[in-house]
Amino acid sequence: MKNLRLTRPLAVFDLEITGTDPSSDRIVEISVLRVEPGGGSEVRTRRVNPGRPIPPEATAIHGIRDEDVRDEPEFRRIARGLLDFLGDSDLAGFNILRFDIPLLDREFRDCGMDLELAGRRVIDAMTIFHRKEPRHLSAAVAFYLGREHVGAHGAEADVTASLDVLDAQLERYSDLPRSVEELDGWCRPPVPADAASPSGKFLFRNGEVVLAFGKHQGKALRDVAREQPDYLRWILKQDFPPDAKRIVESALKGEFPDPPAGGR
Repeated sequence: MKNLRLTRPLAVFDLEITGTDPSSDRIVEISVLRVEPGGGSEVRTRRVNPGRPIPPEATAIHGIRDEDVRDEPEFRRIARGLLDFLGDSDLAGFNILRFDIPLLDREFRDCGMDLELAGRRVIDAMTIFHRKEPRHLSAAVAFYLGREHVGAHGAEADVTASLDVLDAQLERYSDLPRSVEELDGWCRPPVPADAASPSGKFLFRNGEVVLAFGKHQGKALRDVAREQPDYLRWILKQDFPPDAKRIVESALKGEFPDPPAGGR
């Protein structure tokens, strides 16, 4: 590296997994680039059998199919070697604070091993990106329209700028839908008809609210609240939609949404 001083190895890593939930999804590929303070480096990439089918939507992103990992080892078979390769390295990557690190840490803990995160420093390039390249309206005006957003945070100036930015986005990205209906579907994926919350994190099944995500997917929220309340408290500390957190908060108090008329 040209611009970063290292006092111990830096392990830059990335995971490809079966879904988008770090609390329950499994690794199908991991790549680690270990950079030494003296300038040397070594990269290791390994596919992993997740022990479950890879959903089509995950394959559409990373291109890895069930048949590609059928003969690969499960994570527990490579965990010790991977932990030894990481050694005392600090960690780096893109979006690893919110996603890759929690998932990798859980995979190790499932194997009875400790990633010892407290002793590692972490650099997340996405955090740097978002802080240095703001994602507010003024930044969008500068990027898409090439001008300063005069009157920022004044309601009228903001709505005018928002419309101009939207029009410029449609001009720039030819693959975006051109109708309001289609663009609404692009911005907001459809919520299941049996959703118990606008975000679709909870569903109605036979009059009961069930989880639509995570390791308790398909389980009644009432049962999770009774048997695993710590899991619900964990949800409240994570980046879940506000409507989902409200349902969780109520569940911890013993209160649950009523099914719609006619039941589901």
